[in-house]
Amino acid sequence: MRSCLAPAIRLMHAVSRDSWYRGFIMFLTFLFYTSYHLSRKPISVVKSQLHRNCSEIPNPPANISENDTTWCSWAPFDQSNYKELLGSLDTSFLVAYAIGMFLSGIFGERLPLRYYLSGGMITCGVFTAFLGLGYYWNIHALWYYILFQILNGLAQTTGWPSVVACMGNWFGKGKRGFIMGIWNSHTAVGNILGSLIAGAFVTSAWGLSFIVPGVIIASCGIICFFFLIEYPEDVGCTSPDQIEEKGELADVQIINSSTENIFKSQPTTDLDEPIGPQEPAEHPQAISFCGALMIPGVVEFSLCLLFAKLVSYTFLYWLPLYIANVAHFDPKQAGDMSTLFDAGGIVGGILAGLISDFIGGRAITCCVMLILTAPMLFIYNQYGQMAVSTTVAMLIVCGLLVNGPYSLITTAVSADLGTHESLRGNSKALSTVTAIIDGCGSIGAALGPTLASVLSSKGWNYVFYMLIVSDLLACLFLARLVYKEIKELCHCFKRARG
Repeated sequence: MRSCLAPAIRLMHAVSRDSWYRGFIMFLTFLFYTSYHLSRKPISVVKSQLHRNCSEIPNPPANISENDTTWCSWAPFDQSNYKELLGSLDTSFLVAYAIGMFLSGIFGERLPLRYYLSGGMITCGVFTAFLGLGYYWNIHALWYYILFQILNGLAQTTGWPSVVACMGNWFGKGKRGFIMGIWNSHTAVGNILGSLIAGAFVTSAWGLSFIVPGVIIASCGIICFFFLIEYPEDVGCTSPDQIEEKGELADVQIINSSTENIFKSQPTTDLDEPIGPQEPAEHPQAISFCGALMIPGVVEFSLCLLFAKLVSYTFLYWLPLYIANVAHFDPKQAGDMSTLFDAGGIVGGILAGLISDFIGGRAITCCVMLILTAPMLFIYNQYGQMAVSTTVAMLIVCGLLVNGPYSLITTAVSADLGTHESLRGNSKALSTVTAIIDGCGSIGAALGPTLASVLSSKGWNYVFYMLIVSDLLACLFLARLVYKEIKELCHCFKRARG
């Protein structure tokens, strides 16, 4: 007597080939950008090891004077101006990243994404590893670390426009905020993994805190070269535009239906059908930089992201040091504790996407979360280090509120604007629009840690005042779009009632 078909096989047959490919691309791009953030996180963890209070270390070497409190620090960061020197490492990376981002989107639309992305990840791996080799080669020259921070910053710009463009090619607008909110958790996952990996080596051999992440991102670059598919048409899958035209987007299963009963897929093609590529589709021409700026909403969201990303990246680069200084944790504990902020960011990104899909207002969602962030930052600075439980709770809430708008703008909003109706179906604007928005955000990302390096020497309170003001300015730039969305919602509400 023959048994019935195995449950897992039935599940495989219940999901269309289009859905398998879309899930595969979602997983790949998630993995790739996780590795990007994983490789840029170690510097924030290693900072507290480069300059330490050596008087707290028991049993110092016999030839060390009792008055020497910097013998265990790494030159040139053993000086009294170490915060400014550490800040220069952040600034060199982020300025290079901001400048390179505006160019990266242009290149990303004119080069094959698979080659561009895989080459970028391998290059990032090499430059990240060179930072760690400074430990083994006993290099104490500041220019060495600044040079490879600059090179790494330029190489890192290959990632974001490429993965967003690839996601935009495969996924349409339906439930985009929720899908992108889940997908964008790669940022927080990368930060968490980067903190944990760097923290595992920081007190014993901090060079490995860079080398191991460098190897990981380079390996992901090799995977990208062999597996990435840029367009659905290249493997005979249905494009998002065709799915939306037929009203079938709700039938596309993105997440495994056994664990997430959100999208219920209907099979469209048998799994054992040939999956060879069709004739190459004629893809639209790339849009100009000025043309992308003319898309409604691009300028407002770009300026908003400038200040929102300033806040997020100040936490990214300075939170472990802040926790170590204020709460008096050792470098590893401070790095591990900072991952709670990123964990809150995962929830914030998903929640922002879900809410914006439900109410149909991206700007309203961002604005409300930004307004709530300002008092939360003040409370965290004043009372966040009173007890471990308080620190944990406030870090999660701050991460949720800070990274929610940042996540929504860099994913769903960028994809919406890159496929705006004014483009008449030209999805080639995706990479350029993403680069413009994230490029402006990167200017803020460069300013935030730089200002923090200066203000922290006068007191951490000044850093948090700067973050609160930046948060309110980010909200201000969305005022026109919020007003427009509220009017549209009121109009829809009145039409539904009568």
